[in-house]
Amino acid sequence: MSDDILFQKRGKAGFITLNRPKALNALSFEMVRALAVQLGRWADDPGIAHVVITGAGGKAFCAGGDIRSIYDARQAGETEGLGRFFRDEYLLNARIKAYPKPYVALIDGIVMGGGVGVSVHGSHRVGTDKTLFAMPETGIGFFPDVGGTYFLPRMPQHSGVYCALSAGRLKQGDALATGVLTHAVSAADVSALELALETADDIDAVLAPFLVTPESGPVTENLDLIDTAFSADAVEEILARLDASESVFAQKAAAAIRGKSPTSVLIALEQMKRGGTLSFNECMKLEYRIVSRIVQGTEFYEGIRAVLVDKDQTPKWSPSLFSQVDRAGLASYFEEPADGDLPLP
Repeated sequence: MSDDILFQKRGKAGFITLNRPKALNALSFEMVRALAVQLGRWADDPGIAHVVITGAGGKAFCAGGDIRSIYDARQAGETEGLGRFFRDEYLLNARIKAYPKPYVALIDGIVMGGGVGVSVHGSHRVGTDKTLFAMPETGIGFFPDVGGTYFLPRMPQHSGVYCALSAGRLKQGDALATGVLTHAVSAADVSALELALETADDIDAVLAPFLVTPESGPVTENLDLIDTAFSADAVEEILARLDASESVFAQKAAAAIRGKSPTSVLIALEQMKRGGTLSFNECMKLEYRIVSRIVQGTEFYEGIRAVLVDKDQTPKWSPSLFSQVDRAGLASYFEEPADGDLPLP
């Protein structure tokens, strides 16, 4: 295996290090597959009591999946198998959710997209004062996947719907208050905490002396406003409720949503509605349906072009207005793909 992901047995713990700091530890296809294989081995290893996953470099835990490679494949005319990366990634997310041993994510820095998928489904999500969480997919013509269908609708007072539609960012305090994190610690203590986890018999007992109480953030302070606006059934009504508020937070949220792909925002809202009543595996199957349709379209690639390739930050969405989106056509994103549903029970 390459040095992009490292596995070590240290004491009673299996340590995983995402080791692409120059790429903010973005997950490649090879990293996803290697992680799935290693988790399978450690699940059956009596010498491993728990798993700890970290990101190298001190800036990011993991800023997402390596979607540039999917763009390059599409540009090269490789239209077959574009969903393979997502298929394996979603199966990995499900493995983590069902993992039989404690799974501890030490989130020191940026955690977005694919990084959320390899952390938020674990038993312990330990974030530092450098934690910055977001699901920014609607800004690249995509949708909040990697299990977002499950965990976002279950965040309090529709805060997850706010995150899904607006790509709102949560720092440590907001991430803890909304359940993205289970524990908060200081970045200065991460090394000592790692050392303590090597010999831990009780994860919670080891974490206890390191815990801090972070300051509340803007999302926590605006939960009632978020609940009022994002409980609406339609994007237009969400925007109307935000527009009716005089708060700067509401105005920024509305502006953020209007800058995203209209198609993606509408898909994400429908995804949030459905996800709240589905099991985790059903959510992952739904995500595979959506992604199988998205990779055949154009919005995702236009979003990657604008953000990661040309970096002009001005994607040309088509359609560019919510009123222009074919609402009936959105149903196709939720239908079983030609290659069948994600193989989960």
